[in-house]
Amino acid sequence: MNSEKEIRPVLELKELKKSFGDNHVLRGFNLRLFEGENLVVMGKSGSGKSVMIKCLVGLMQADSGSIRIKEQDITVLGQNELDILRTEIGFLFQGSALYDSMTVRENLEFPLRRHKVKLNIQESNEVLVREALENVGLEDAIDLMPAELSGGMKRRVALARALILKPKIILYDEPTTGLDPITSKEIIQLMRTIQKKYGTSSLIITHDVDCARVISNRIILLVDGINYIEGTYQELIRSEDPKVKAFFKH
Repeated sequence: MNSEKEIRPVLELKELKKSFGDNHVLRGFNLRLFEGENLVVMGKSGSGKSVMIKCLVGLMQADSGSIRIKEQDITVLGQNELDILRTEIGFLFQGSALYDSMTVRENLEFPLRRHKVKLNIQESNEVLVREALENVGLEDAIDLMPAELSGGMKRRVALARALILKPKIILYDEPTTGLDPITSKEIIQLMRTIQKKYGTSSLIITHDVDCARVISNRIILLVDGINYIEGTYQELIRSEDPKVKAFFKH
């Protein structure tokens, strides 16, 4: 008898395909994210990383393939079921995507107003907002407007918004893009701290090799529309495959 318990992924993509006319962006992409893991997906510009994550969160419909989150196939869920499942997923958008006309407080309250009743959360909005800002070290920025924040502060506020419903899965779309090297290191360290504090499972889309080196438990290279190779950072940097070496050369 096999005594080993099968470890099931919290997120799984199988044979995901997406084309735009004759441009076959995803050609059968596969991915599995496990509980408590930091999984990095790397690929050159135009490789399909953003298309993949948009399909994953429902902003774009895949041509074929399955997307399972916590063993539920999101491609067959109704809108109400999908909305409930989305409360368990935090999404840090590329460029932060804060609402310019809202204060930091109002930006963080936005997902609460939409989902809090469904989740039966008892804490007040004020408590949840301040806790989220404390997690990213920006308690004093609560009443500032986005225009008053630096790029690094905006990214922190966006991360606080992604965390406010205390999701089990966080998706990061290019979390260090546009930031200076020092601020990038601060954001990467913050991501590690949050993962340890909440035990989140994180899928990180990035072309930042330093980010991948520091944050990843495992890396997948998206090349020619498929998961070309996967492994740890140390395994991949030792590869003699020219397509793999191209990502890690300095």
